[in-house]
Amino acid sequence: MNALLLAGGLGTRLKPLTETLPKPMALIANRPWLEHVIVHLKKQGIQNFVIAVKHHPEKIQNHFGNGEKWGITIQYAMEDSLKGTAGAIKNAERYLDDRFIVVNADIVHEIDLNPLLEFHRKHGGNVTIGLTEVDDPTQYGVVQQDGAGRILRFVEKPRLEEAPSRRINAGIYVMEKKVLSFIPPDREVSIERETFPLLITRNVGVYGKVISGYWMDMGTKDRYRRIHWDVLNRVNNLPIPGKESGKGIWLGKNCDIGPGVLLIPPVLIGDNVVIGERSIIGPFSVIGNDCVIGRNVRCSETIMWDRCKINDATHLSNCIFGYDLELGSKHILHEAVMNRMGVLQA
Repeated sequence: MNALLLAGGLGTRLKPLTETLPKPMALIANRPWLEHVIVHLKKQGIQNFVIAVKHHPEKIQNHFGNGEKWGITIQYAMEDSLKGTAGAIKNAERYLDDRFIVVNADIVHEIDLNPLLEFHRKHGGNVTIGLTEVDDPTQYGVVQQDGAGRILRFVEKPRLEEAPSRRINAGIYVMEKKVLSFIPPDREVSIERETFPLLITRNVGVYGKVISGYWMDMGTKDRYRRIHWDVLNRVNNLPIPGKESGKGIWLGKNCDIGPGVLLIPPVLIGDNVVIGERSIIGPFSVIGNDCVIGRNVRCSETIMWDRCKINDATHLSNCIFGYDLELGSKHILHEAVMNRMGVLQA
């Protein structure tokens, strides 16, 4: 059994961070989310991976290669055009085992696969959809099930009083390869609007099981921030790099922290970071590797990817900065989301 990671989406709602980067390669706690996924699944016994790629595929291929560094094997299913979830699975058909797992690679989770796999083996159907329960199901496709867990239908974006449940597709599936014959090749196909309803109609056995553990779609900037605050608050158990120095302060290797610097927890500082004197970092700040922060900088509720440079006396609040961004001195920025664009001068 191998795992197919769907990593071909454009990440439109996370632009400009995803202008030249696949969304699953966005950093979570200073590590690409896709790397978190692979490590997590490997710990659960998955050794062979297929990654569906489309948007800047070289960023994924160059980072992971054939998977040898992680003790796994990786193959790549390249999409020549966006094909939707089901179309991407069909496009990867030649690489997939008779039974395989599909994971939407832009969903941040720490799911235990074993209950899902055991349920799949027991019910004898062809598809098991991992489900998660949400407080407000009105923005999702909501499932209706019978007592055995068989999915009877999807109700797309129902009014709250008409929702048959609060259970939605969590973007994790166990599938038998033979169901791919129901997916037409070489075109865009939605798995929720087209494939699953067809499989239900054909009575091939589509079941759902609620999965436990942390789950969050990182598709918007607000949710991307929320995931990081959940990491820092230990709402989830994603690994935090560095050594915890005082409660809620994680400090990487070879950092140069100037005199009078105040770190207000929770805060994560990556490796090889320089912070100038009398700067205040935190609360809720994540500083990437090889960043340089000047003197008298104030940085709170901000996520900064690797190799950023923030010059003296700049104030940052609730910002997200992509790789290699440089800011001139004395800026005051609130809720800025920026990719590399040279130096903003004072």
